[in-house]
Amino acid sequence: MPRIASCLIISLAILTGCSSQQKPAQTSPPQPNDLSQLQGEWLMKSGVADGFALPDVMARNFKRVCRSNELTVTNGAQLIMKATITLDQTKTPKTIDYDVIDGPTKGKKHLGIYELNGDTLKSCFAAPDAPRPTGFSSTSGDLQTFSVWERAKHP
Repeated sequence: MPRIASCLIISLAILTGCSSQQKPAQTSPPQPNDLSQLQGEWLMKSGVADGFALPDVMARNFKRVCRSNELTVTNGAQLIMKATITLDQTKTPKTIDYDVIDGPTKGKKHLGIYELNGDTLKSCFAAPDAPRPTGFSSTSGDLQTFSVWERAKHP
């Protein structure tokens, strides 16, 4: 089981990345609405990488913290990714891009989609060099990572 768990963590970290050698498309600046709603600490509720579900006990160790336009994702004490984020709320589904500044995929651009509903965030990312996902799912062989996050509740 520890080997499978390690593989799932590594897969989740790698599959959330998407390298890009093309110039990013020009987008209008994000409305402060969604960026301001993403601020703070979020805990993973569930994650699926290339069709393999992350066990609940492992998912609970993932945390994302957003401050301004910078995001840090950790699994316990392990850094998964530190990135600047860019949103485009005008697209359907809404898009989210990470420019990774630290972690295993440092220097890569991660392209994804997101849906924000109150204290729940859904996101889906494609593997490097794959097209941006169009839906919120991950099945075996699609090299996509789908995750659901919930805003951390602090007393």
